[in-house]
Amino acid sequence: MFQINITDLTVFLGGQYLLDRIHLKIQAEEVWAILGNSGSGKTTLAKALSKQIFYRGEIEFQNSTGNSIEPRILLVEQQHHFRNKSNVSQFYYQQRFNSSDAEDTHDALTELGDAKQEELQTWIKIFGLREFLHKPMIQLSNGENKRLQLAKAMKGDPDILILDNPYIGLDKEGRKKLDHALSELRSLGKQFILISAVDELPDIITHVAVLEKGQTQMVLSHQEFKNMNRHEDPLLLENTAFNFPNIKESGVTEIVEMKNVNIQYNELSILENINWKITKGERWCVTGHNGSGKSTLLSLISADNPQAYANDIYLFGKKRGSGESIWDIKKNIGYVSPELHLFFEKSETVFNAVASGLYDTIGLFRHVPEADRKTVENWLQIIGIDNLQEKRLHQLSLGEQRTVMLTRALVKSPPLLILDEPCQGLDKIQTQRFKKIVDAICSSSNTTLIYVSHYEQDVPSCINRHLVLEKGKITKLI
Repeated sequence: MFQINITDLTVFLGGQYLLDRIHLKIQAEEVWAILGNSGSGKTTLAKALSKQIFYRGEIEFQNSTGNSIEPRILLVEQQHHFRNKSNVSQFYYQQRFNSSDAEDTHDALTELGDAKQEELQTWIKIFGLREFLHKPMIQLSNGENKRLQLAKAMKGDPDILILDNPYIGLDKEGRKKLDHALSELRSLGKQFILISAVDELPDIITHVAVLEKGQTQMVLSHQEFKNMNRHEDPLLLENTAFNFPNIKESGVTEIVEMKNVNIQYNELSILENINWKITKGERWCVTGHNGSGKSTLLSLISADNPQAYANDIYLFGKKRGSGESIWDIKKNIGYVSPELHLFFEKSETVFNAVASGLYDTIGLFRHVPEADRKTVENWLQIIGIDNLQEKRLHQLSLGEQRTVMLTRALVKSPPLLILDEPCQGLDKIQTQRFKKIVDAICSSSNTTLIYVSHYEQDVPSCINRHLVLEKGKITKLI
């Protein structure tokens, strides 16, 4: 293991300091977590440590004898990227729901590659991969893919592993498995640094550094950090009045109805005998473990899954396959998900990304009339990101990017909101503000809501109905 000496670390990019003279000394036996709000510089620090970006200052790694050495460092990023059987990354957003196209990706076991059998079995066990080893990569849930990427990273036997928000997208059981896996890695003598936006840290963490606006705000032992009397930020308690545009009405009472719906890919059953009715003004929370079928269920409503035509499904009072177009459905839906964010064009400006939500396109390919421009500007102000509107997505932190995607879902004031893990990657202030916005929308309109989250604290108070999925079956409907 290595001592890491960080001196005057500075990153200047796009006319601003992303990191400003960071000083840290990490002893070999210590396990550090780097915390901070969205945009504080955490991921930039991770990329600097792994030599992925240019920086000024010094990062020195010393071995047990005190000699400077360049270790093998691997950064496991928040978002997963994988290639198809032709070794290219040319995927489209709906591909995971198309059974023939999904076969263009390797299964999880093949993705792990040619590791020694004993070593491979170790990582499969530690990260709990056995139940989905033979699923195609593109059909893995967000949480399943995260665990696979961690196992794949360890197969490369890095000297230092940097984990950028590894808990994002994991259900409660998945988070427990990751806690256990990190403890196992530590017991095997592996060195790693955890980048996180939350203070929900595993017990093996020994020290915490908190970044704010690219600078070190505080450095504490984990115990000192837990003992801190951390009051709520006043921004979390603000009493904001939101000036929403008029919410559109769908003109029907029954928004969604599914009758004995079954979805499978080859021999793999994803959803089984789903019966679900959603009426106007209901606010549903959908929960279930990683891989339980939540994303597939939502894809039947958002018109992204072709198997909807082979089932008895009604959307906004019309049976799927009765002559309606995909755009007839999407015009009534505001939608966000981790997958949509992953496939969205990152070269778009914030303004264009939000404006594309008015036209249900992944990117903006048309002129925006003046009335629509005013709508976009209004929502940018409501969400509090109007200062970012000329920036491109790739210039923002992932948390800021996700806030843009949320604004895109809200921009056309649709009668149905489908929010799949909407607070994933947001810091506490962003999460609290967004929950207030959702509650305010629902309290002032007949907006119908479908909300997916693995975290109870991220669920808005307007929720009044619950659906629980387990292995593709509804186990609770209240």
